Amino acid sequence: MFIETLERQKAYFRSGKTLPYKYRISMLRALKEALKRNEENILKALSEDLGKSSFEGYATELGITYEEINYLEKHLKKLMKPTKVHTPITQFRASSYIIHEPMGNTLIMSPWNYPLMLTMVPLAGAIAGGNTVVVKPSRYSGNTSRIMKKLIEETFSDEYIALFEGGHQTNSELLALRWDFIFFTGSPNVGRIVHQAANKYLTPCILELGGKSPVIIDGTENMALTAKRLSWGKFLNAGQTCVAPDYVLIRKGYAESLIKEMENAIGNMFSSDPLTSSDLPKIINEKHFRRISELIAGSTIAFGGNMDESSMKISPTILYPAKESDPAMQEEIFGPVLPIIEYETLEEAIDFIRDREKPLAFYIFSKDRKTIEKALSSLSFGGGCVNDTVVHLTAPELPFGGVGNSGMGSYHGKRSFQAFTHDKSVMDKAAWIDLPVRYAPFKGKLKLLKMLMK
Repeated sequence: MFIETLERQKAYFRSGKTLPYKYRISMLRALKEALKRNEENILKALSEDLGKSSFEGYATELGITYEEINYLEKHLKKLMKPTKVHTPITQFRASSYIIHEPMGNTLIMSPWNYPLMLTMVPLAGAIAGGNTVVVKPSRYSGNTSRIMKKLIEETFSDEYIALFEGGHQTNSELLALRWDFIFFTGSPNVGRIVHQAANKYLTPCILELGGKSPVIIDGTENMALTAKRLSWGKFLNAGQTCVAPDYVLIRKGYAESLIKEMENAIGNMFSSDPLTSSDLPKIINEKHFRRISELIAGSTIAFGGNMDESSMKISPTILYPAKESDPAMQEEIFGPVLPIIEYETLEEAIDFIRDREKPLAFYIFSKDRKTIEKALSSLSFGGGCVNDTVVHLTAPELPFGGVGNSGMGSYHGKRSFQAFTHDKSVMDKAAWIDLPVRYAPFKGKLKLLKMLMK
């Protein structure tokens, strides 16, 4: 089944139908119209899978997808144009330019935590780039996957875009095929498997992974605002966000103030009993519920820690004082649990982060520009914010991607088009003139060569 679909997509791509601007722009618009038609069902599916409110579902899934499609629609014609570049004088007379050609037959593998957005945003980039696509969403978010399958089948022919549901077996069979490009979003562990499969054919890929994204708080910024923005970013989607703050490093003497303000912020967002709040999403399944529960067990809880397995909800939880040896510090939490560790000097906090894998995101709250600049210049991370969390994802002009263990490659806006295209370099030489200096014999030509190439 999979190989037959890929073969049809190969033939479709080779026919050249996906290449013209009119086709690409019409398909982007068709995708957006299909999403608009299915908004109510999409929001319902997101609620069933993850307990997302309609507001959160629209803001973090549909809204970001619409903005991505809008950007690509607006800029596609310019992005598709060959880019002229400088030609050295030694190659007179010639013009040099870059053709942005499609990668070809592509595979997009998306996760369960933002099942719509993390499928449709790269899909929009693939369409804009002129590719065919096979989409493989996560089986954990089955309701959203079924809606996306219906939407894609009603909108596109499977020789152009196809979606396959399934679990590990489906993933393995798809990865065994030869693709021109693979786009994967998920955990570093699975990312390694995808990368290994891609290496078999030297297939280029983008891996959007995760990791433990740290926060530094030096106590100089407004603590109430810091706590509110930190709580929002951490407990968005019940912490099941790849760029969620994973742990906090706070200057000694400020932890209690932060915790007090976070308690207020959490109460304001989710009431005094967050487990009953319709605005607090649930954990995706029993497996992850138990995993997060085990991360909490044995740690010192400063706030929260309540859970209800029947509703798959865990209340926003603060661990303090947290220790490096705590279970929650050994892996990406991916849940509504936030360890807080104190530091004495900025260098100590920076070294703590440097000693670990490079994170997907980094956040710092401070009024001191020297502190901010020191942290930003000293640490390697995918992207981040100063005095806020997560919102860097909302800017299409900012590339989104990881570094090292947190991923490779980036997308969003212009970078989404670039992710799904190959820059093909061309030098176009005139035939009416041919400078003899490059040809042997070379006697007496070195002085001229040095003048031209100095």
